[in-house]
Amino acid sequence: MSDTTHIGCACGQTRLKVQGAPILVSECLCDSCRAAANRLSTLPGARSILTSYEATPSAEYRKDRITIVSGEETLSEFRLSPDAGSRRVVATCCNTPVFLEMKGAHWLSLYLHLWPQETRPKAELRTMVGDLPDASRLPKDIPNLKSHTVSFYAKLLWAWIAMGFRNPKIAIARKIEA
Repeated sequence: MSDTTHIGCACGQTRLKVQGAPILVSECLCDSCRAAANRLSTLPGARSILTSYEATPSAEYRKDRITIVSGEETLSEFRLSPDAGSRRVVATCCNTPVFLEMKGAHWLSLYLHLWPQETRPKAELRTMVGDLPDASRLPKDIPNLKSHTVSFYAKLLWAWIAMGFRNPKIAIARKIEA
């Protein structure tokens, strides 16, 4: 992976630049990620971001390594409920989910479908498999972890230390319902 990567929404109006390698590349199977992905797929023109086994693939990047190059005005936040701590951000030009931001987090989970297939980062692990009623159908190509591990949190902590414990804010003015 080159030092700078350009990614974007399905129609190309909303573009981002990411610097360096991700902190981690994962597939989440938590109830919230699956519910949000299903609801967002009902927006006009939207495509599902779930894998065939209902995982949400993403690359976790430090916020200070992400730049919105174009289409910032198309970005709208979606929350599963009004008091939800996490938000998903969607490019409304084509209703492409762009990232997940956890409350207070110093990183963003950028959805892997933003990368062209040939340069898309490969998931290293699946997490929150314990939320599934039956995890036996999951592929065995990477670790299928019941929940987040100490190693998962350690990678995030090291990234935060490297950022000088900063947490850049990303202002999104608009909201959408799905």
